[in-house]
Amino acid sequence: MRVAVLCGGNSAEREVSLRSGEAVYRALQERGWEAVKIDVGPDIALRLSEVKPDVVFLALHGKGGEDGSIQGLLEVMGLPYTGPGILASALAMNKIATKRYLRSASLPTPDFITLDKEETHDEWLQRVKEFRPFPVVVKAPTQGSSLGMNIVRREEELLPALAEAFRYDPVVLVEEFIEGVEVTAAVLGNRKPVVLPLIEIVADKGVYDYEAKYTPGKSQHIIPPRLPEPWQEKVKELALATYRWLDCRGFSRIDFMVDHKGNPYILEVNTIPGLTEVSLFPDAARAAGISFGELVERLIYLALGREE
Repeated sequence: MRVAVLCGGNSAEREVSLRSGEAVYRALQERGWEAVKIDVGPDIALRLSEVKPDVVFLALHGKGGEDGSIQGLLEVMGLPYTGPGILASALAMNKIATKRYLRSASLPTPDFITLDKEETHDEWLQRVKEFRPFPVVVKAPTQGSSLGMNIVRREEELLPALAEAFRYDPVVLVEEFIEGVEVTAAVLGNRKPVVLPLIEIVADKGVYDYEAKYTPGKSQHIIPPRLPEPWQEKVKELALATYRWLDCRGFSRIDFMVDHKGNPYILEVNTIPGLTEVSLFPDAARAAGISFGELVERLIYLALGREE
């Protein structure tokens, strides 16, 4: 069986995607699969027609990879692929759409407002002040890897944070800041999804940003989280509910903040989580006794409709 590993692309997460793709490609080779690694460009349909894969492994982070675009192409070409489908991918890629969809199911997510690039500085400041006191979290809604994300603790930090977020998107998300413990839930499966061991994330400088995510030693992944068992069970239940509500399949990673009273809040859903040497999903799999190679194989079988 021939597997095409798609990675790279032209999103802001290109370098991370290349690392994920290389890790998947090596794992497949080591386990005896016929694998072809493709750096995705405008000729991707032609490349896939030439390679003629039996299944496509998506290690393509960011726009063009996680937003339903490549999934749509693969559907048209009749090629099975790893991870969620078009709708789940498109919804989860946009944090604003995700939060609105979660609210429609009464699933807890931090309160938020949106700001438009066409508004004035004074209008931005006024709307944020009316929203809630600082700190708040500013996010570029269609970026992953914490690109365009900043915690704004003082008024003078707001405009620089918005300027950075507006580099990526014309509409920006301003979110309620939840004080507590950051936890991530890796979910694996199609019709019978399971939550792998939860991970508590501790960044060395207090913010789990791009540098903390992809630089060895810049963050700690604590398994199990230092939370009471009933609090962890709440997170797992919400992770499964979110996974099913968005109609995810294959795998996804759902990020939470758990406040000091044990209330979990859904931050976002990652439909193609990182698969690098410092990524969270492989760590959760290892804690469940699943090696990286086994994880990659299981994702391929799930793409082909095999639950086991």
